[in-house]
Amino acid sequence: MGLVARLSRTVPLIIALAVIAGVIYLVVTYRHSPARAKEVLIRVFTWLTGVLSAFFGLVSLYAWFEHNDGVLDLGLSFLAVALVGLGVTRWCNHVFLKHHPSYKKKPVKATVKRRWPWQR
Repeated sequence: MGLVARLSRTVPLIIALAVIAGVIYLVVTYRHSPARAKEVLIRVFTWLTGVLSAFFGLVSLYAWFEHNDGVLDLGLSFLAVALVGLGVTRWCNHVFLKHHPSYKKKPVKATVKRRWPWQR
């Protein structure tokens, strides 16, 4: 029961991440396509959950050094949610690339080759 009580504190973080995901998906779907929206959403959430994991890891480490049990408990709860989110986004990326192999290859930027009189 204690684990459920600790993880219930992370509900605002989960709701905020869900709202951000919904807005990103709707905007990119409107502008481009659903496949592009999924790719953007996976990239953004991989970055975001990585940053959150690092931040809450540092908070937890600092609370552990300061012997602040309340903050350590809260920081570890948020760290667990961020790490689960990172795992889910990595798995979603794997499944997305499995079904859309064309997104694996990134476009190569064009280079300009100048010819003799205009060469620098």
